[in-house]
Amino acid sequence: MDVRTFWLAGRPADGDTELTVTNPHDGREAGRYSVPTDEQVEQAVAAAHAVAKEAAALPVHVRAEALAHVSRRLAERADEIARLITAENGKPIFWARGEVGRAVATFRFAAEETRRWSGDVQRLDTEPAAAGRLAYVSRVPHGPVLAITPFNFPLNLVAHKVAPAIAVGAPVIVKPAPATPLSSLLLGEILAETDLPAGMFSVLPVQNERASGLVQDPRLPVVSFTGSAPVGYAIADQVPRKHVTLELGGNAAAVVLADADLDWAASRIALFSNYQAGQSCIAVQRVIVERSVHDAFVERLVPAVEGLVTGDPADEKTQVGPLVSVEAAERVEQWVREAVDAGARVLTGGSREGATIAPVVLADVPADAKVTREEVFGPVLIVQPAESIDDAYAMVNDSKYGLQAGVFTRSLDAAFRANRELEVGGLIIGDVPSYRADQMPYGGVKDSGIGREGLHSAMTDYTYEKVMVLTGLSL
Repeated sequence: MDVRTFWLAGRPADGDTELTVTNPHDGREAGRYSVPTDEQVEQAVAAAHAVAKEAAALPVHVRAEALAHVSRRLAERADEIARLITAENGKPIFWARGEVGRAVATFRFAAEETRRWSGDVQRLDTEPAAAGRLAYVSRVPHGPVLAITPFNFPLNLVAHKVAPAIAVGAPVIVKPAPATPLSSLLLGEILAETDLPAGMFSVLPVQNERASGLVQDPRLPVVSFTGSAPVGYAIADQVPRKHVTLELGGNAAAVVLADADLDWAASRIALFSNYQAGQSCIAVQRVIVERSVHDAFVERLVPAVEGLVTGDPADEKTQVGPLVSVEAAERVEQWVREAVDAGARVLTGGSREGATIAPVVLADVPADAKVTREEVFGPVLIVQPAESIDDAYAMVNDSKYGLQAGVFTRSLDAAFRANRELEVGGLIIGDVPSYRADQMPYGGVKDSGIGREGLHSAMTDYTYEKVMVLTGLSL
């Protein structure tokens, strides 16, 4: 099997060591890649710093066409890329194809936003002292972006950092998750086909212990991180004077009110508590059901979960594949065992084979159990009754996380009340919290992070406002 090169200042490069990526499902080799040396990492950072002014001055059409080219090439190579995602991540091919499709859209949205990205003009002669004055307000890149990406969406979450950086004219250095670097390296191959200047991007598959030097390097003034809260806040603490954006996950809740379509709610919650084997920041983890429909809902939910196809992620019919590693599956298994030991009941699932866990539904889970309070990041769902809508919304907010929530209801009053009261960055009415459109603002509150992704939002995050005042004009 060929060894994938990494990307140093837009060009392929080889280091002095190689590492192997294995398929979480069966342990077979998914690919090998070259690891950059410390000297090569320094070269990449120096190149990003050196090209920053040129990148910021790139004409809009150059940036937009580069992003459009990436979108087209991802679409042309969609099947190849989806199979690579499945091989390195264990994600079922059904979901991998969906991820590639989303990445195609993400780069397309970025190209469109680039062409719309323009300054604002303000007349200042609203007061006599400012007669003849006009303000032009533009946005300027903070500088090169360090993008630290997770394993669960090894292509599209890289796209959500790379695309807005290119869109605003900021060089970007990607440090992919060690478990899943191959997809980002392939993305680097496509980026290298564009007319972007040397130094505009690098993809450096270094191990996590080497990331600290990149985080602290003053030549990378923006750090965009997606991952766990402890790691994210440790990064922010290291560099308090940098512009840091953090997407840190959650334990997403879905509320099922008495007027909901129970069949629809059960089918959606069953699927989206277990897609990506639960390894999504907005996978459904907590289900809060009004007492009057609780039993009827559970009667629908359990068969829906049991009906999901678990198995080989390369099989077109598989809906639930393995976790990213045996160690991750063992941790989830231990958390379930701790909850059961504390009084929880297993309604279905829980058996483990290697890195694969049969989807779990738990009831009577103690409020202080890890599967209630923390982010499980596995195929585990807990069902909790609520006495009223007041109780349900309070239970959603009884969490240190606040990324997204879903509310199944037909009531506009209940929907707008949820929008007022729920402490989350995103609220999905009539569906699961796992819904995300790639162009919309996406991010959380509380321990779910700071900043927003979604193309326009991330472009704003990577830039600052600059005001130029023109004087002596006849307006």
